[in-house]
Amino acid sequence: MFMNTIQASKINTQGTINQYTWHWQNEQFQVTYETLGQGNPILLLPAFSTVSSRTEMAGIAQLLAQQYQVYLLDWLGFGDSQRPALDYNPQLYHQLLKDFVNATFQQPVIIIAAGHTVGYALELAKIAPETVSKLILIAPTWRGPLRVMGVPQSIRNSIKNLVRTPIIGQFLYYLNTTPGFLKFMYRRHVYTDSTKLTDEFISNKRNITQQKGARFAPVAFVTGTLDPIETREDFLSLIESLSQPILTIIAEQSPPYSKQEMEAINTIDQVKTVSLPGTLGISEEFSELVTENIKNFL
Repeated sequence: MFMNTIQASKINTQGTINQYTWHWQNEQFQVTYETLGQGNPILLLPAFSTVSSRTEMAGIAQLLAQQYQVYLLDWLGFGDSQRPALDYNPQLYHQLLKDFVNATFQQPVIIIAAGHTVGYALELAKIAPETVSKLILIAPTWRGPLRVMGVPQSIRNSIKNLVRTPIIGQFLYYLNTTPGFLKFMYRRHVYTDSTKLTDEFISNKRNITQQKGARFAPVAFVTGTLDPIETREDFLSLIESLSQPILTIIAEQSPPYSKQEMEAINTIDQVKTVSLPGTLGISEEFSELVTENIKNFL
């Protein structure tokens, strides 16, 4: 049996950057994570997206690091982690999260998850409750963009397979990662204040999309292949099955469908919910306000 190992790599201006060596189906992959502060552990899981990166949760991490030891994860296929041309699917990410938590923490960890990664955190809390002490769900979602738009599965699969191909797939991915398109998407449903979308900001986001193999995991997310849950009923039932304290942060300006899913969690008595200004990028755009509410909960 392969053993998963962790080794430190370098220091940046915010924290210690590490490489977690993960073994999956007889191959090994490098997963990047960063640590800040000292104290009880908190794991931050950035939302899946074309520009997914631990940096979007850096504001929360820096504030929490005053009292806790904070871990920021770049998912395999995203951020600074390795981006192999794998068949990205829920099973892969469920196993990665479970293995990472087991290898990294010697005590139950607080998990703060955003967007789609909420489903993976919830499932870990269910199957291994001894590893998770509390859960904070930031603008939780569970259905990929093309599924929300009602695109049939056969077409979504075709799009995914096409984007994975050389030349044509690379060109389609390029069109979806131009500065103009990224700024359009941020204005549409990620940030509420367009003045924050400076040329430097968009350039930094685009740099995240330009790594070797960058298109494979994002297209799986966009086409719904990474959806961890199939129905709203399954989503709510999963939350109801847990014993850990849970805080849900609802982003008030979220797209209508996403906001409906967030507000549905209000029906669960044991979950504390707060509504804050912002949309799907609330963890980055309003990090101070989000962190204030997280601290109150903790």
